[in-house]
Amino acid sequence: MGAKRLCEQVLGTADIRVNGDRPWDIHVRNEGFYDRAVAQGTLGLGESYMDGWWECDALDEMVARALRAGGEHALVRNWRTALHVLRAKVLNLQTRRRATRVARRHYDIDDELYMSFLDPYGQYTCAYFKGAAADDLDRAQQAKMDLICRKIGLRSGDRVLDIGCGWGGLARWMHERHGCRVTGVNIAEGQLEHARRHAAAPEVEFVTLDYRDLAARFPGAFDKVVSVGMVEHVGWKNHRRFFRAVRSAMKADGLFLLQTCGQDTSRAIADPWIDRYIFPNGCVPSPAQLTSASEGTFVLEDWHNMGAHYDHTLMNWWRRFERAWPRFRDRHGERFFRMFRYYMLSCAGAFRARQMHLFQAVFSPAGVPGGYESVR
Repeated sequence: MGAKRLCEQVLGTADIRVNGDRPWDIHVRNEGFYDRAVAQGTLGLGESYMDGWWECDALDEMVARALRAGGEHALVRNWRTALHVLRAKVLNLQTRRRATRVARRHYDIDDELYMSFLDPYGQYTCAYFKGAAADDLDRAQQAKMDLICRKIGLRSGDRVLDIGCGWGGLARWMHERHGCRVTGVNIAEGQLEHARRHAAAPEVEFVTLDYRDLAARFPGAFDKVVSVGMVEHVGWKNHRRFFRAVRSAMKADGLFLLQTCGQDTSRAIADPWIDRYIFPNGCVPSPAQLTSASEGTFVLEDWHNMGAHYDHTLMNWWRRFERAWPRFRDRHGERFFRMFRYYMLSCAGAFRARQMHLFQAVFSPAGVPGGYESVR
């Protein structure tokens, strides 16, 4: 079967037509697209979109339909993907040296660009739209931060550790709203510089530190620990070490909240396109990977799947990004724009299809006396 015929057949199972007239149909501008998609799988699919070889008005819905139909599997069985999997299983892709690559590639590229589409607290993780309109991103991000604080029972005077603190917004919120002393640690220097300028306070500090050094720097120091959208960069080979490092920095009666993207199946790798262009060496964990890695170190007190909220979050980010883009066009160029469009909308489609999830889990070192009461 030829590449064009195969692509049309795979897309057809998801009710996606080539050169159709519905928003989720694709329009092929370069016939080389078919060979590229078949030969290179999802990497070829994404790169050919960046190169303008195909278009789709509702890219998010196209991806959601393809994932629900399972059609993506017919385009990912190729030698490039096999080598990607083998490399991840043989090597530790998240060593200290490799860990900084994602900061350079993604997080530290342009603070002004990120602030143009994020909320005032610079939250680059899933919002919580319970009680908020689907287009009210700012309120939903505040609701997410409030939910985190309620889940860990945050109190005035608590000393809190924020692992992978981003641009410092959550640390700022916890200090402003709850009177906590907060230490944010990160290895993305650009984010830390922004946090020190915009979120630092007498009782809020931001430290350049790899999570592997927590035991040496902060042994048993914190009442509460949070890690929001960081463990995706830790890697499956390092999950157990991560949990032990967190435990080493906590008091015996503390609580730890972990927020992470997740997937149902345990894998060693990320999607090849995401790995190359967005989150190098990342790996979205499964519940099995996280819970097995925490065994013997923590008691799992609560598990909350908030994945449906990430669809709304990403669509809000994209609308804001698109409105702000004219300010950044000369700085970053058209291929960057298409890369970000593909990234945001394909991820929105994956969460809409429930192929990707967003987990919040609460852990305690030895079990909460009398039990933990879930918060929503």
